[in-house]
Amino acid sequence: MDTEYYQNHLKILKEELIVALGCTEPIAIAYAAARARDLLGAMPERCVVRSSGNIIKNVMGVTVPNSGGMRGVAIAAILGIVGGEADRELEVLEAVTEQNRAEAKRLSESNFCTCELIQNVSNLYIVIEVWGGGHQALVEIQDTHKNITRMEKDGEKIPVQKRLEHSDSSEPKGDRSLLTLRNIVEFADAVSVEDVAPILEPQIQYNMAICEEGLKNPYGAEVGRVLLDGSHEPTVGLRARAYASAGSDARMGGCALPVVINSGSGNQGITVSVPVVIYAQEYHAEQEKLLRALVVSNLVAILQKRYIGSLSAYCGVVSAACGAACGICYLLDYPYDVLCSTITNTIGTVSGMVCDGAKSSCAAKISTALQTALLGIKMSLHERSFQPGEGLVNDDVETTIRNIGRMGREGMKGTDLEILNIMLGN
Repeated sequence: MDTEYYQNHLKILKEELIVALGCTEPIAIAYAAARARDLLGAMPERCVVRSSGNIIKNVMGVTVPNSGGMRGVAIAAILGIVGGEADRELEVLEAVTEQNRAEAKRLSESNFCTCELIQNVSNLYIVIEVWGGGHQALVEIQDTHKNITRMEKDGEKIPVQKRLEHSDSSEPKGDRSLLTLRNIVEFADAVSVEDVAPILEPQIQYNMAICEEGLKNPYGAEVGRVLLDGSHEPTVGLRARAYASAGSDARMGGCALPVVINSGSGNQGITVSVPVVIYAQEYHAEQEKLLRALVVSNLVAILQKRYIGSLSAYCGVVSAACGAACGICYLLDYPYDVLCSTITNTIGTVSGMVCDGAKSSCAAKISTALQTALLGIKMSLHERSFQPGEGLVNDDVETTIRNIGRMGREGMKGTDLEILNIMLGN
């Protein structure tokens, strides 16, 4: 494989598959708040959170990790301020104590933190501003969950790169426009296992662990546990759906276990990886084959999200489930045209599923998306696929992916706004 493509695709995996503790939107708020506190150099006396509608939508209904069951934008920011460790980035709340939780609850019941909606900004946009000891500090995040784009103290801009010693933002990012389904498969065939194992093995370990936790204990709506209830010998497909759903049950219910994310989302990280692992266990696949299959599943999901965008009204577990189905196809040595048809069958069916924020129903959406994706594989093996001209389907799978992405990014803007207005009671 061409060296440029090889290094590019490897870089994308390194950038995307990172560890996060809990739902990534409240974590991003907590991370920005912890950075703002550090920049201020003192415990703030007052805090304002300004964020895009999609951030508010994805924080309103989800339990903030390590919060003891508390929810909301203000709690995420306050917990980041009183107990967050900014150097841990997306694991910022890992060391929160009971004392921190009690202090956060006390502050949330006062006028310490106020929250405001900002319009006409990127879908992922957060500004935390704090005041204390006669000083002011501000931290801004845009586009990705730990991408700090502006820092100020007392109105004076602070160079972000100097401030964040662990940042790699000076390095050129992987070029998502170079991804195609064909070269993703070629990369999976050619990549050295030594190059991808350090990236993918934590994804297997962490994401399977939180799924097992979700099956053992009653988190959220218990979708994963309900799926397996009464099934003494569940099929591999049912187990794949149940495990992935249970991981989401745990995350949305505030479980403190970390996950390896995909496209900025823990739910997508679980959905894109765990079903592939379950199938590998069922078919006794070698570890190397599993790792190569996970390369396919992760990059196919990222390929779709390139067109959809990071946060929108389009439910991201659809693209993740589609990626998982492609990883399963690769794992089982199905021909390339089966992968193509699987994508068409999956996103041609369930791409209209909307995102109305992070909460317990995400687990059920994961189950539904995976059920459709597995049906997509079966249809493909029976040489059945949706045809060009049927809705958004094109005769070229890359064009079909672009069509669906355009629908999610542009066509569902009005849907996204209306969902937010309904959630805010407007």
